[in-house]
Amino acid sequence: MLRFDPFSDLDALTRGLLTNQTGSARTPRFMPMDLCKIGDHYVLTADLPGIDPGSVDVSVDNGTLTISAQRTARSEESAQWLANERFFGSYRRQLSLGEGIDTTAITATYENGVLTVTIPVAEKAKPRKIEVSHANAQTSIEPKTIDAE
Repeated sequence: MLRFDPFSDLDALTRGLLTNQTGSARTPRFMPMDLCKIGDHYVLTADLPGIDPGSVDVSVDNGTLTISAQRTARSEESAQWLANERFFGSYRRQLSLGEGIDTTAITATYENGVLTVTIPVAEKAKPRKIEVSHANAQTSIEPKTIDAE
């Protein structure tokens, strides 16, 4: 369900070290999330505290689930900041969905800073029991003898 990139952490660290500018607008570094399977659906939960609820967007295109959101910066010009550590800007996360997902039935809710996305398994991909039919009458197989001449 997820693509693994062993170098993503190293790339993020390098970008953080090389592009860190004092006094510039900080952008979010990551969107922490959990993903689990419960019964016949997957549940994705992502922490998005302080996000403008109207900016949360969940979409599916060609087997890729995209989550994006926006946290706006406080625009109080008269404020004298003593600490300014909270990130603002755009969050974006993409997941590659595997085969057997019912993309038309994906639902999402945003409550108390947590986005919950329910991803159902398609009916055709659910495990099912296959009935084995058998004949009522049993037939026996008799060995044939071959006469050697």
